[in-house]
Amino acid sequence: MSDRTTPAHFAAAWAADTRAPLPRVGDEREILTASLDWHRATFELKCAGLTPEQLSRRSVAASGLSLHGLLRHLAGVERWWFRIQYAGADVPLLYYSDEDPEQDFEQLDGNVDEAFAVWHRECARSREIVAGAAFDDTGRLRTTGEAVSLRRVVVTVLTEYARHDGHADLLRESIDGATGH
Repeated sequence: MSDRTTPAHFAAAWAADTRAPLPRVGDEREILTASLDWHRATFELKCAGLTPEQLSRRSVAASGLSLHGLLRHLAGVERWWFRIQYAGADVPLLYYSDEDPEQDFEQLDGNVDEAFAVWHRECARSREIVAGAAFDDTGRLRTTGEAVSLRRVVVTVLTEYARHDGHADLLRESIDGATGH
């Protein structure tokens, strides 16, 4: 069992919320990037202390969502928006193909620790991209060639996290009753 899934880690994570408080004032970059990091940390907190089996459980009736699936999906979101759409990197998509577009949510036979490592690497790379550019800088959308500003990409990913943090809260509560933050 990894340190992330021990009962002590779970209790410590919820009791000592380590997320940085959101700034009440600041420039656009500070507010938006802090909000995005807060939502990233919220998602990880929702997953803390669960076994791989619990993370992969689809625990809401009539839904195929699991925390493991959301983890894989959010790693793909980070790569798609920051590396591929904005930075124009020629890297493969994560957990997606035209033949199997839902594999991020449906193929949960992979190693959860590796999925967390991939997500952490994608978040770190996204932070590097944001730190090295101005919000007015633009990339080109892979699908249409249209310009897209870094500002728009950050807001898009921020809203994706906000939406999925709500899903994660519901999933987590249905697994073990944990709610919060």
